Formats: sequence, structure tokens, C-alpha cells
Amino acid sequence: MLTVSDARGKQDQLLQSCYITIPMRSLTVLNNRITTCTACPRLVTYRQAIAREKRRQYRDWTYWGKPVPGFGDANARLYVLGLAPAAHGGNRTGRVFTGDRSGDWLYEALHRYKFANKATSQQKNDGLALSDCYIGATVRCAPPGNKPAPEEFEACRPYVREELRLLRKVRVVVVLGKIAFDHYLKACREEGHQLPFPIPTFGHGVVYKMPWGVTLVGSYHPSQQNTFTGKLTRPMFHEVFRKAKRVIGDR
Repeated sequence: MLTVSDARGKQDQLLQSCYITIPMRSLTVLNNRITTCTACPRLVTYRQAIAREKRRQYRDWTYWGKPVPGFGDANARLYVLGLAPAAHGGNRTGRVFTGDRSGDWLYEALHRYKFANKATSQQKNDGLALSDCYIGATVRCAPPGNKPAPEEFEACRPYVREELRLLRKVRVVVVLGKIAFDHYLKACREEGHQLPFPIPTFGHGVVYKMPWGVTLVGSYHPSQQNTFTGKLTRPMFHEVFRKAKRVIGDR
């Protein structure tokens, strides 16, 4: 015989299951839309050309050659926002920050603070999984010279906005680079959030408590331009995620 307590327990389990499943399904729908997007002709031409021509060391690869969707935990409390896929990184592998040196730095840091089960990310089927973390990008296609055009940022920002709406548990946002920092703030403004005054300004390691309950943390992007020159060191980068972990707290 089912008691009232048992019934309530089953109801709670069902509600919890729905709470987890609905964001996952919605993110899957969003990611399917992202991967079929052809809104920016310049980016379509470039990513497809790279996928055909390839780099010599990857000549045996079948390049992804499409927009790269977000990746991670639908119930994440940490959201990481990058710039755009690398031509021979995400554009090759089909997963954000996968197969390039920037990804090596990012996943190493995420693993150290228990947001990832592995410290490396080489291809989509390598067993990497994120816990309590989701990764997006301000532009989803690899851009020529790693420099998206203003209209390409505008075309892609609705994807960031939708991710932020679907990731309802996010408490900390780590933004990689000033460009992504500025576009995150634009996305928040477009979502109806009142930005603080003065407007937050980018800096490595800066922390802002946003009025809608999110903590924003700035970081230099782990690009080779920054890591090879010493502008960004591993201790500096790891400190960003230590701050994020401290805000979230141990589970």
C-alpha cells in the first residue's frame, strides 16, 4: 500500500526529473538550431573552406565544419563564455575549446576545480564530461583571423541569450577576454537586466556581483598570444576558477 509519504516522495522525484530533463531537451533543441545556422555568409564560406582544405597534420580528419554548439551540464552553476571556435580546433572537432591549446588550458583548470572529469580535450568522443559547468561562445563559427565582424556578433548573441535563459541555476559567469565580457553585458541588457552603475569594466580577475544574483568574473583569454607571451600564466588562470568555485561553494 502506497502511503502519503511514499506518494510525496515519488512526486518529488518526478518533479526533480522533469526539472533536469526539460533544460537538457531545450538545450538539445537550441544546439540543433546552432549547428544548422547559416546566418553569416562570410563565416559559412570560411568554415567550409577550412574543413575542405584542412591543416596538413589533420589531413586524415573529417572536419566538423559547422557552427559549434555549447557543451556541458544543463544544471550548471558555472557558465564559461569564450570568443569563437578555432579554425583547426572546434571547427575541426565539433566541440567548443576542443583540439587546441586554449582548450588545453581551459580543461586543465576546470579539472583542477572538479568541473571536468578530465584535464584534456582532444575530440568529441574522448569521454570528457563537465559537471556544474557549461561552455558557450559569443560567435559559433570559426572567423577569419579569429576576428568576427560586428554584424556576426549581433547575429550570434541570441544564442548566448537563450543559453542564459535555459541555464537557470547559473550563479557564476567566467568570461574569457574583453570582447566576450562586453558581449555578455550586452546580452544581459537585452534580456532586460539593469546593469550596475558604473558599468563593469574588463580586467583579469575582476569580480562583480550583478543585481540579478550572478557573480561575473573576468579573465584573459587563454589564447597563445596571451599564454606564450606570459600575459596569462597558469596560476593566474587557475585563480579565476578558484574564485568561481569559492562563490559556488563545495557541493
